[in-house]
Formats: sequence, structure tokens, C-alpha cells
Amino acid sequence: MTNTFDLDAYLGRIGYVGPRTPTFETLAGILAAHVANIPFEVFDVLLGRPIRLDPEGLHAKLITARRGGHCVEHATLMYNALHAIGFDPVRHSSRVVFFKPRHESVREHMFLSVTVDGTAYVVDPGFGPFACPHPIPLDGTPVPAGAPTHRLAHEGTDWILFCLLRNGAETRGWISKMEEEYPVDFEMMHYYLVSHPNSFYTHNLVASAVTKEGRINITNQDVSFIRDGAAQPVQLTDRKALRLLVAEHFGFDLPELETMKVDGIPGWL
Repeated sequence: MTNTFDLDAYLGRIGYVGPRTPTFETLAGILAAHVANIPFEVFDVLLGRPIRLDPEGLHAKLITARRGGHCVEHATLMYNALHAIGFDPVRHSSRVVFFKPRHESVREHMFLSVTVDGTAYVVDPGFGPFACPHPIPLDGTPVPAGAPTHRLAHEGTDWILFCLLRNGAETRGWISKMEEEYPVDFEMMHYYLVSHPNSFYTHNLVASAVTKEGRINITNQDVSFIRDGAAQPVQLTDRKALRLLVAEHFGFDLPELETMKVDGIPGWL
């Protein structure tokens, strides 16, 4: 799978110039650079475009076209990069439980774990606004150390990712058995995410990117600029405003956004 992976192009895309040895320093540096430079976005779902998970497809979209993607795209791309460097990443799925209880949540999120010097870490570059730019230890240690935003807890047979909200409250983000899973499992997940009528992405416009000041989050017509931990809300007026916003803050221009089908998206004019 990784024989055709262009590591130089990937590292150039994320602006990483550090060591390429399978150490914690390398893992942390690549994760931070990936989260900072490759946005989360699902525009192609609403545009009706096929989304490929093979190395060539991921390279064309996320590297050459400097686009973003959903969690399976992010985690698959990072899996290929880490494997090419010499790490032994493991693929996992989880149930996202921000808005639904566990028994109503399908396995719709992909992330990785990586063991370095005997310590296992979760690496989760595709969790949208809640993507942690630090490897999260599986021993319960919160990160970052100075002002923790993420931690993992083991409850029974479950691993739970806890995230800090902007109001300071901690919430459960996802729940996982941390079983190893395989590309065929994520082909199924990907198909659900981009085509199933119950998928959030098939009837909502969602995107998130790191900015110089903090982060920008888009949900349908609602935009939030996050600066110094505070949110400044803005509402998009039309699809042209969306295109201009994406070009300015996401690093690519997508003219098709002006003619994108938005029927059924809540609140869209």
C-alpha cells in the first residue's frame, strides 16, 4: 500500500522539516504539522464527487490540490506516512458520542495508535475541530501538559476520548474498543459517510481549519472564528461568500462551491 506513497510530497504539504526516524519527536512533529496544515472538509460529498482512499487519490486531493478531507482520508494519509517512516501504526474505529448516546452511534470515525519506546499513543488528525495536535498517551495522561484539552480513559472494555469544550467543560468525544481494523473496514465506513442518508455529511456543510489566530469552523451557514479561546460568530449570506471564505482560510479555491447543491441543508439560502 505504501510502495507508491510520496513521503517527500506529504512532508512538504504539511511543512514538516524535522527528523524522519521513528521517534516520539518525529511522531509529535508530524501530527502537529498535519493538523495545522490539512483542513477538515467534506465539500466533495455535497458536490457529488467520488472520494478515493488509495495513495494516488489521496495524493491528488490532499497534497497536490491542497484540499482537506474527512477522518478516513486524514487517518489513511497519515497511516501511509508513518508507515513509510518506519512506525508501525494501527488503525481503529470509534463511535462519536458528542450528540448521540453510544447505542445510537455507528462506528463512523477512524484514528490511529502508535507505540513508541513501549508507550502507546492515539494519533487522531481527522477529528475536525476537536483534532488533537499532540499524541495522546493511552495511560490516561492528559495533553498538553500545561493546559489539558484531551485525555483518554479506560472504562471496562472501552477507551473514551475526553475533550475540553470552550466553556471549560469536559465531554466525551468518542468511544472505541481499540481493536485493530483494516482497510476493508474503512471502505465500508467511508461509503456510509459519503452516501448514506443518515450520515451527517450528506445533508450538512461542515469544515474546520487552523488559522494564524486560532481556528475557523463552518457548519452550514454558521461560521465561528476561534481566537484566544473565544468564538466570534458570522453567518454566510450565500455560496459566493462561502467560496471566498474557503479561499482565504482553507488554502484552496473551489469555484464549484458557488453552484453546489444545497437543497436540504438546514438554514441555507
